Amino acid sequence: MTTAPAAETGTDPFVTHRSLLFTVAYELLGSAADAEDVLQESWLRWADVDPARVRDARAYLVRIVTRQSLNRLRTLSRRREQYVGEWLPEPLLTSPDVAEDVELAESVSFAMLTVLETLGPTERAVFVLREVFELPYEEIAEALGKTSAAVRQVARRARGHVAARRPRVRVTRSEQERVVERFLATLRTGRLQDLMEVLAPDVVLIADGGGIAAALLAPLHGADAVAALLARAHRAPVAFDTGTLWLNGAPAGLVDLGGELSVISLAVADGLVTRVYIVRNPQKLTRLDVPAALAR
Repeated sequence: MTTAPAAETGTDPFVTHRSLLFTVAYELLGSAADAEDVLQESWLRWADVDPARVRDARAYLVRIVTRQSLNRLRTLSRRREQYVGEWLPEPLLTSPDVAEDVELAESVSFAMLTVLETLGPTERAVFVLREVFELPYEEIAEALGKTSAAVRQVARRARGHVAARRPRVRVTRSEQERVVERFLATLRTGRLQDLMEVLAPDVVLIADGGGIAAALLAPLHGADAVAALLARAHRAPVAFDTGTLWLNGAPAGLVDLGGELSVISLAVADGLVTRVYIVRNPQKLTRLDVPAALAR
């Protein structure tokens, strides 16, 4: 699709495609803060370009953002090696409308983003650009400085890697809402049996405190262990409150424990919770006021 130059439309293409560009950067980086930095860097590069000389502004901008994201991703990879405990994506407040685009909602879900973290930078970029944004191999090759044949090979490897690790059951919006509400209700009671009934036997809990907030340093496996841990929140000698919000395209939980906030994203299958993602790092909880604008 060719975008008319800004002179003809009266709107700068960067502004027109900003939601798309942010989404690309966020899916490549897993961090809204870093995605915003990448957009700022990309804007500076775009400002030096004559839009009238660009045949397809959308493709051109995606290339800029992809290259800047890859540069940032390599830096982040070194930083995350020194991260205290488990690293989880920065939660994104989203509107319920995002869930209407099933492919988009799945691509920004915690479950998918944690899978993408297991890919190398090039594999991640190829997978996101091809599978999520459906860019032609030729455009991806140009963005990455590779041949189309090489990109096809990378795409095949990345698809296999993701398919082996991604959730295989798609859950309807109503079922996700029902399970989240049930999970939070049992969390408020703190009763072990109630918690056990909402957790899958092989449930895994992953918490991210970043060395700032108290959190497990490694994943916790099994319903017994996870339920026992979650029940402790109810017994804490501080005020305890829960609520719901939309995170990363799906209903999620917000927990206030003595003034310390945490968000909880759940992966669900067959009516039970299979993954519990808890983000407690306060540096990752600064964007819960205004929904992010996402687009494909």
